[in-house]
Amino acid sequence: MKRAGLDFSRVRAVSGSGQQHGSVYWRRGARETLKRLDPDQDLYQLLQGSFSVPDCPVWMDCSSRQQCQDLQAAAGGALRLAEITGSRAFERFTGNQIAKLRLTRAEQFQEAERISLVSSFAASLFLGDYAAIDYSDGSGMNLLDIRTRNWSEVCLEATAPHLDRLLGAPVPSTSVLGPVSSYFVRRYGFSESCRVAAFTGDNPASLAGMRLQQGDVAV
Repeated sequence: MKRAGLDFSRVRAVSGSGQQHGSVYWRRGARETLKRLDPDQDLYQLLQGSFSVPDCPVWMDCSSRQQCQDLQAAAGGALRLAEITGSRAFERFTGNQIAKLRLTRAEQFQEAERISLVSSFAASLFLGDYAAIDYSDGSGMNLLDIRTRNWSEVCLEATAPHLDRLLGAPVPSTSVLGPVSSYFVRRYGFSESCRVAAFTGDNPASLAGMRLQQGDVAV
C-alpha cells in the first residue's frame, strides 16, 4: 500500500477483525519487544521468538471434547454454561483449546505471559502493546459472562489457573485502545494522532456490516 502511494498520514484510526476462536501465546518478554520495534526491520523479523506456541490452535479443531465435558461439568451442565457464556461448550471455542493446550503442551503454556485472540493479536501489532479482547470476540470463548461482561470465575478456574492475568480485562467493542505504535509512524508515515480501536471477530464484524434494521432477520 505504501509502494502504491497511499498517504498513511491521512489515516485517523485503525480497527479490524480476525478469525474467531484462534489463540496466540505471547512468550515472556514479548511485551517489551512490541514496545521497541525497530522501524528499519519488518515485523516478521522482529517478532521471531516472541511466541511460546509456534503453531497456534484455530477454530478447525474438534480434539478438545474432553475439555468441553469438563467445562460443562464445572459450570453445572450444558444449559447452565449456555446461560453464563451464551453457548454450550464447543470444541473450537478458545477456552477449551486453552485447557487442552495447557494439558498437552504444558511447558509452552507456562512460558506464555499473555494470550490473545487473533483479533486482539492484530490490534497489538498496531498498538505496540498487548491489546484488550473486545466483548464480541470474547463471547466466542466459553469464558465470558455475557451478562456481567467480565470473565466468568467458574469458567476460568475450570480452564487454567490465573487465566484472568493471561487474558487481561475485556473491553467494549467500541473502545479506543490508544495511539498507533511509533513503529508504524516511523516506517509507514502514520500520524502520531492516529488511534487504534478494539479489533473484533470476523463473525461479529460481518453481522455489524449487514446493518440490520428493526424487523430484519439474518440467517
